[in-house]
Amino acid sequence: MNITQGWLSTGTRLESPNTDKRPNSADISLLVIHNISLPPEQFGGPYIGQLFSNCLDASQHPYFVDICHLKVSSHLLIDRDGAITQFVPFDQRAWHAGVSVFEGRNNCNDFSIGIEMEGSDNIPYTDIQYSVLAKVTTLLLAHYPAITSERIVGHSDIAPGRKTDPGSAFDWPRYRKGLV
Repeated sequence: MNITQGWLSTGTRLESPNTDKRPNSADISLLVIHNISLPPEQFGGPYIGQLFSNCLDASQHPYFVDICHLKVSSHLLIDRDGAITQFVPFDQRAWHAGVSVFEGRNNCNDFSIGIEMEGSDNIPYTDIQYSVLAKVTTLLLAHYPAITSERIVGHSDIAPGRKTDPGSAFDWPRYRKGLV
């Protein structure tokens, strides 16, 4: 696995329109771990990709009525089986963090990479998800040296009170132990 022109060499590419240029593409210095499941606490299906592609059909589930208008994206999704989908190249700004602050700096989308784990706050993640996340993180740490282990956070860390992901089910010690 490697990175070429901001894209992983493995996984599926499903380009999201919800991206733009970073203010400073050399300033990639934060990794944000998220979770997502659509509908909530249900896994599989095309809905996450549809949300990030602005084509989520509100008639498919009552929950979608409230979110189908959102313009959001993430750089990567790691699904329950460990498959990777990349929506935005790393050198572009994905719209994953929203209103956020890290070490006094606002607008974390400007300088971060966002990885979505298919999951929810209270349901354990899969072994393969931890394995794939560790491999991707190790690659990102090598490719973007301003991202250090101290600069890997959860969405809840940069948007406290507004976001709770990746949640209590995410095993931070296990994840960090897998980084080489």
